[in-house]
Amino acid sequence: MNISTSVRSCPHRRGTRAAVTRNLAGICVLLALAFSTPGVQQSASAGLSTYQPVTDAMLRQPSPYDWLMYSRTYDAQRFSPLKQINTRNVGRLGLAWSRGLPAGVTETIPLVYGGVMYVVVPGAKVQALDASNGDLIWEYVRPLEIKGAGEQARSKNLAIYGDLIYYTAPDSYVIALDVRDGSVRWQAQTGKRGHTSGPLVIEGQVISGGTCGGSRDGCYIAAHDALTGAERWRFYTTPAPGEPGDESWGGAELQYRQASTWGLPGSYDPDKKLIYWGIANPMPDLRIQRHGGDPAATSRYAPADLYSNSTVALKPDTGKLAWYYQHLPGDDADLDHTHERTLVRTSIKPDPRYVKWINPKIKIGETRDVAVTLPEGGGVFVLDSATGEFLWATPFPFDTPEMLLRDIDVQTGRTEINWDLVTKQPNQPRIVCYWNTRSYWPTAYHPGTNSLYTSYIDNCREITGMTGRDSWRVIPRPGSDPKELTGLARINLSTGEVMRFDVGRAPGNGALLATAGNLVFHGDMSRRFRAFDAATGKRLWETVLGGNVSVSTITYAVNGRQYVAVMTGDNLKVPELLGVVPELELPRGHNEIYVFALMD
Repeated sequence: MNISTSVRSCPHRRGTRAAVTRNLAGICVLLALAFSTPGVQQSASAGLSTYQPVTDAMLRQPSPYDWLMYSRTYDAQRFSPLKQINTRNVGRLGLAWSRGLPAGVTETIPLVYGGVMYVVVPGAKVQALDASNGDLIWEYVRPLEIKGAGEQARSKNLAIYGDLIYYTAPDSYVIALDVRDGSVRWQAQTGKRGHTSGPLVIEGQVISGGTCGGSRDGCYIAAHDALTGAERWRFYTTPAPGEPGDESWGGAELQYRQASTWGLPGSYDPDKKLIYWGIANPMPDLRIQRHGGDPAATSRYAPADLYSNSTVALKPDTGKLAWYYQHLPGDDADLDHTHERTLVRTSIKPDPRYVKWINPKIKIGETRDVAVTLPEGGGVFVLDSATGEFLWATPFPFDTPEMLLRDIDVQTGRTEINWDLVTKQPNQPRIVCYWNTRSYWPTAYHPGTNSLYTSYIDNCREITGMTGRDSWRVIPRPGSDPKELTGLARINLSTGEVMRFDVGRAPGNGALLATAGNLVFHGDMSRRFRAFDAATGKRLWETVLGGNVSVSTITYAVNGRQYVAVMTGDNLKVPELLGVVPELELPRGHNEIYVFALMD
């Protein structure tokens, strides 16, 4: 290519749609649009010229002003030390800025670093925005072969490290984008795994999961080198014949050994050097489908169909399994146990008034490092995060005979499926609880109350057939109070005591957020975004948005001013939940970012 007519002495012009490189003599070369990185559109910069790379130390101890990963910190607590906004002044919150988004699915969580917000938006796009006003800095558009596929793309989050933003694209690529202009630095294909989860950077590696893509070949967690994209290791979420755990599948064919990691990413303990990841239900969904028509081909007790519905602890350098715990053996109703594991150091004093299963070997009052899990199928599990030892668990949101988890051996922690609710023959009708009591909207932990905060819905699944959306429907739990279908819960991680608040009928599929201002933020499908007192649950502030609050909620600060950001929009659970609460008449297609701050 003859570039002599294109060479000029120039600075990096971020306001143009052009790619700038250097020639051999260091002369700046401005290439025309035809040679720029595909999919990137640039506009004015917002201080990225002074960008400081994100280090491992920053990820371990992030600045309170930033939000560097989906739950802010590796322990997935979603707690912010910011307290400019607090219980005394939260009533002065007002809209600082908002920004409309394209049509499509949105169930993501933004990042903020150095006053710049990075966010996945519908259409398989990544945008960098000025976090103080929402102005666009750059946009990356993923070119997809299938027309319209971008509108259904639903990556849960982004990750940041060095000077790169990491995006799990819907065409099964892990992509590294330059933070300054959105240009592609590297991309790594992951077969046909499918990406609805998001990445997490750990020790210089990009860790990611996927949906399996319809084959056991895609059922794995992967680590890619954060700087080059080279694959470091894979952990397959189901064993092949002859591998450890193979016997738990009762001889099932390899094509029927699927368990995905489609939901929220995992968490990490830098001191213990352990990654914690949640794995979803075994697929196909029913035992008789996976096991040649015989539901008893695998055990009623854990382990059964490993590593489905399990917490796995992996070593970050190799991906080797350190320990696992199976929360529901041989699932028979698509009750995912994926999503984040919250890491907390707490005293262990489970109270039998609130906790059903307690390990008798624990020393009451001792302090332990724990991994806490709230699965979609209901329940609260507390495990020792170093060893996976079962400490205590209890049904949640309520104890009901329709729960698919029947019992836990408190001596060993071994779980048992409710055999009465397992499909024994095709098209056998049954009701199984719970159904998405919380899903891909994350929980939050507040150290001041030593409590985990979560939304819940008292829903179950009525199953009438074998496969397909018309083979089941969502119903309220039999005997439940229709006026108390939904709510928020504060779960004390020492005693297990549950305090319920904001009880009503509006389902919540927004993330929980806890702050040092002693506040808990949450939004729901009634379009209400609210702040609550973390200690009492009292509602202190409320605003009405244009649509459904979808995952998203974070807080950050720019130039000394604290902001709270939330996103509204369509996600795949909205139609299902509206079937239970049709009176909401929720507006569809209202995709927008709303950002609030104190008004003087």
